[in-house]
Amino acid sequence: MSLNTRLCEEIDARRDDLIALTQDLIRIPTLNPPGSCYADICEYLEERLSASGFTCEMIRATGTPGDSERYPRWNIVARHEGEGTGDCVHFNSHTDVVAVGEGWTTDPFGGVLMDGRIYGRGACDMKGGLAASILAAEAFIGTCPDYRGAIEISGTADEETGGYGGVAYLAEQGFFAPEKVQHVIIPEPLNKDRICLGHRGVWWAEIETKGRIAHGSMPFLGDSAIRHMSAVLEEIETYLYPLLAGKRTDMPVVPEGARQSTMNINSIHGGEPEHEPDFTGFPAACVADRCRIVIDRRFLIEEDLAEVKSEVSGMLEKIRAERPGFRYEIRDLWEVTPTMTERDAPVVKTVAGAIQKVLDRSADYVVSPGTYDQKHIDRIGRLKNCIAYGPGILDLAHQPDEWIGVDDMLDSAKVMALTLAELIGPGGAAEKDDDA
Repeated sequence: MSLNTRLCEEIDARRDDLIALTQDLIRIPTLNPPGSCYADICEYLEERLSASGFTCEMIRATGTPGDSERYPRWNIVARHEGEGTGDCVHFNSHTDVVAVGEGWTTDPFGGVLMDGRIYGRGACDMKGGLAASILAAEAFIGTCPDYRGAIEISGTADEETGGYGGVAYLAEQGFFAPEKVQHVIIPEPLNKDRICLGHRGVWWAEIETKGRIAHGSMPFLGDSAIRHMSAVLEEIETYLYPLLAGKRTDMPVVPEGARQSTMNINSIHGGEPEHEPDFTGFPAACVADRCRIVIDRRFLIEEDLAEVKSEVSGMLEKIRAERPGFRYEIRDLWEVTPTMTERDAPVVKTVAGAIQKVLDRSADYVVSPGTYDQKHIDRIGRLKNCIAYGPGILDLAHQPDEWIGVDDMLDSAKVMALTLAELIGPGGAAEKDDDA
C-alpha cells in the first residue's frame, strides 16, 4: 500500500477526533473585538499539540493594537522536528472570530453537529481549517515518523482586525523568516479544490467634514458638517463608484464582482455623540460641527496606492473648490498592497498535485477579495512561498448559522497530509505517487 493511501486511510479513521476537535475550538468564544479567550484557546492547543510531540511556545504580542491586561493578544507556535534535515512546512490559522450577529437558529458557540455539518461562529472561518491542519499533521507524523524537516502549526490573534497582534507581530520577531520556514499554508475557507494565491490591496481612511455649531432653531448661524458630508456622498455616488467599476484585473479574484475596484463606506457619524442605551432624554438642538465617514477601498494589483489615494483627495478638492465653506480632513488608518504568489511556486505546485490525487480534479486558482495574513508573511516575513488553502465556503464566513462540512475537512486534511508527504516525506517520489 502506498504512503498516500495509508495517509488517507489514517485520516478517515480519525473522523470522530476531527469532529470533536472542531467542536472544542468553536466552543471557545474568541470574539474579536474585543479579543476574548485568546489565552484559553492557546492553552487548549498547547495541551493538544504537546501530547502529539510538538514543542509549543506561547507569545504575547505586547503593545500591539488592542493588547491590554484585560484582553492580551496571545499566540501559539508549535514545532515538530523530523528525523533528518529538510524544509519546514508551516500551517497558520487565526483563532479569532467576528461578532455573532442576529439570525442564528443554532447556538453560535455550541458546535452542533447536524447532517454532516458543524455549526458555530468560526466553524468555517477558520476553526475547521485549523482542526484539519492539526489532524493532517498528526496523521502524517504517525504514519511517517522518519520524515525529514519540520512541521509548524500556529494559532494567531486578530486576523479579523488586521492581524497586527498576531502574524504581523510574529513576522517581526522572525518566526516567518525564509531561513526558518520554507512553505506556508493558511487554511482559510476558499473551498477544498481551490488554491488562493493572494489578495487585493486595501486602504482604510477616515474623512471628516468640518462645520460650526449653532442653535438648531437658527441653523443659518451655523454650518452643518452633515450637509457638507452629503456633498461628499453624492460625489462618491456620481463620480467615484463609476470610476471604480471601470477598473478590472487579471487577478483571478472571486467572486466575480470583486474583479473590479470597490469601496465600502464602513461607518458614518455626525453631530452629537451617541447616547448610552439606557439614556431616555432627547437630543440637544445643535447644528453638527463635524461629520465623519470611514472608507474601505479595495484595489487591484494593477493599481498604484498613490493613485488610489489621489482619486479620493482629488474628489475632495473638487468639492472644496465648488462648495462655499467646505472644509475637510482625511486621515489614513491602514493600508496593505496586493500580493499574489506565482503559480509555479513550490507550495502551489505541491498542493495542486495533492488536490488532483485526493479529489481527482484539477485545482482552481483564485485570489481573495479581502486581505488575510498572507500580507504580513509576504511583506514583513519576506516569504513569498505562501498560499491559502483550506475547507469551507467563503460565502458562509461572518454569516448567521456559519458551518463547516465534515467531509470537506477530511478531504482538505488529506490534501494537507499528501502535501507534507511530497515536501518532507521520507520516501522518494515514486513511492509517494504509487497510489494503490
